[in-house]
Amino acid sequence: MERLTKAQIDELCKYDSPTVCNALEVFGVRPNIEGVMKPGMMLRVKQNKVVVGYAATAKVSASFPDADAHRMLMGYYEHVREMADPTIAVIQDTDPEPIGSFWGEVQATVHMSLGCLGAVVHGGVRDIDEATAMGFQFHATQLHVTHGYTHIEKYACPVRILGLSVQPGDLLHMDQHGVVNIPHEVAPKLAVACKKIMEAELPMLEPCRQAIKEGRKPTMEELSAWRSAMAAARKTAKE
Repeated sequence: MERLTKAQIDELCKYDSPTVCNALEVFGVRPNIEGVMKPGMMLRVKQNKVVVGYAATAKVSASFPDADAHRMLMGYYEHVREMADPTIAVIQDTDPEPIGSFWGEVQATVHMSLGCLGAVVHGGVRDIDEATAMGFQFHATQLHVTHGYTHIEKYACPVRILGLSVQPGDLLHMDQHGVVNIPHEVAPKLAVACKKIMEAELPMLEPCRQAIKEGRKPTMEELSAWRSAMAAARKTAKE
């Protein structure tokens, strides 16, 4: 599996997740409705930025104490530390009704020290102001006030969150819109495709913007022609 360079990661961070999804469509590597999380995953910190990184995974529970919690936590930390940089933690809460947060200021700080930029959590997070201040990206389905008896049950394992299966080492792209799993085989070419996809929208956007400035409604013939030109431009995005 080819790892992206820092420069390639930085290029992907220039584009939002809808653009990434549009660009992935031109490669035809999967159905357009796959590879993304279903609604319910929300950005919880008070800043929005694009984060791209490789998944370090775990399953957690907070509903009961675990005598082996420290050993499992250290094993999970080692998993995060050894993952290719940058890293995104992907955590699945296995409790039938999540009650305690694995995440807070301490875990965000520890994870940042290990090369992790953010977390995708099925379950809750807390210490929102502290995570915002340090620039750590929290995406989660819930907010929680307590950590309960939170502990790692398994790590470096497949997880499934809101319909998206994530394997350790999967390349993820996330922002305020959601989380996208990027297939490794197209990752090196994706930033260029994103740029072309954005440019391909101009045959539709520019004349519509001009019509708005002029205060006139485009004709159906104009809209049809502009959309056809956009569709033709999109087909060249992977070339």
